[in-house]
Amino acid sequence: MTIVKVGMISFAHMHAAGYLRALLQRGDVEVVGIADENRERVRPLTEQYGIPYYAEANELLRQSLNAVVICSENSRHAELTVLAANAGKHVLCEKPLGVSEEEMLDMIRVCREQGVQLMTAFPCRFIPAVIEAKQEIEAGAIGDIVAIKGTNRGTMPRGWFIDRSFSGGGAVLDHTVHVMDLMLWFTGSEAAEVYAHAETLFHEVDIDDAGIVHVRFENGIFATLDPSWSRPESFPTWGDVTLEIIGTKGVATIDAFAQKNEIYSDLHGKGQWAYWGDNMDTGLIDGFIAALKEGREVPITGTDGYRSARIALAAYESARTGAPVVIGPASMKERSF
Repeated sequence: MTIVKVGMISFAHMHAAGYLRALLQRGDVEVVGIADENRERVRPLTEQYGIPYYAEANELLRQSLNAVVICSENSRHAELTVLAANAGKHVLCEKPLGVSEEEMLDMIRVCREQGVQLMTAFPCRFIPAVIEAKQEIEAGAIGDIVAIKGTNRGTMPRGWFIDRSFSGGGAVLDHTVHVMDLMLWFTGSEAAEVYAHAETLFHEVDIDDAGIVHVRFENGIFATLDPSWSRPESFPTWGDVTLEIIGTKGVATIDAFAQKNEIYSDLHGKGQWAYWGDNMDTGLIDGFIAALKEGREVPITGTDGYRSARIALAAYESARTGAPVVIGPASMKERSF
């Protein structure tokens, strides 16, 4: 295909605006329309860029387009992905892929049966420091990986993110999936056991805003992750993504957002970090569009999204029972279709 025609379904998630900008930068992409039940949420964008608006996803899916980007509330990912797949559209779905193992497996199955691609939105794979670390690790620079320590600590989002009926979970689901995907990618292994703690410590909300997730991988590597919404409103940016990867010959340290200028202004009343590095949203969109044009598999599949999210779900079960949770290989569950 010369021009990839893309529609966007829902701007409930704040990442949607960044994906739209990345799409509009490309000369080989036409944004056919935006579907969102909340017209006021997207009106500034549809008017600024002259993009047609649709009140219902079905209306957009009846248009001539190749793919959709879904940035709805987490609880609607499965419904909208299946709807798009049955309409013959490729899908880029915001993380987490879903809020239950059953619905994620169903999303993967339907996309496969309909012959369309399902990509999970994990833009952190396109951060320059992450890409370079992956290359160095594969080249043997730190030897064999022994353990990984990671953080994805952020400020607490508002609105539907703290309503479990829409989000499916709090900080442990929201922030485990990004870094856990990187851990799975670096180790090349499946998770075997999850032990976690989840609690509400930083805010007066009825959902977890703090947690620690420990994972033992099938190849013996251990990992620990802090996915808490622990950064205050006064923090210079929304949060962090860090990894310390310990090998038999050395250590690789990743600070995903270290490419920044520090700005101190009385106008804002706090310090600010202005990121100047490569845009990870652009990398994500470029990877999706290139795969569709070249007829190859998307770089981050629905299965990748499932593998990461199921660890977050197991973390909740571990936190509830106070005991480790043993999880079988994701590949085995997929073969059970």
